[in-house]
Amino acid sequence: MKALILLFGLLLSLGAQATEIRQFDDPQKQQRYESLIKELRCLVCQNQSLADSDADLAKDLRDEVYSIIQSGKDEQEAVKFLVDRYGDFVLYRPPFKFITVLLWGGPLLLFGTGAYMLWRQARRRADSSEGEPVLSAEERLRLQQLKDKLEG
Repeated sequence: MKALILLFGLLLSLGAQATEIRQFDDPQKQQRYESLIKELRCLVCQNQSLADSDADLAKDLRDEVYSIIQSGKDEQEAVKFLVDRYGDFVLYRPPFKFITVLLWGGPLLLFGTGAYMLWRQARRRADSSEGEPVLSAEERLRLQQLKDKLEG
């Protein structure tokens, strides 16, 4: 049991050593770097940011972002470099363009379509309840006889 605990502790310490430590000459650069790698998508893992991914490509891209930020360029230049190389897919929030109209407008379009379908269905029900057939005099008389019979 002690050996398992020791092995588990050793594995945890190895994982802690895998964390990248980067040296920045300016704390603002470090903040920009960290916020930027959280907003960029890992191209291998796809549901993880560059900050969260352990993929080799993510490590390379973090190195690239680090060197861009360290060279004094701003975040937009780093993003432009990655978008020019990998496309808008590297961004978690792609820009509004003709090609991304459906991406941005799709949820609104689906919501509008659903609301229209609900409104139309409700209107049909309202129209059908207004158009209930009216009983004839003979049917009303028969209905009243049945009610009287039930009431005794």
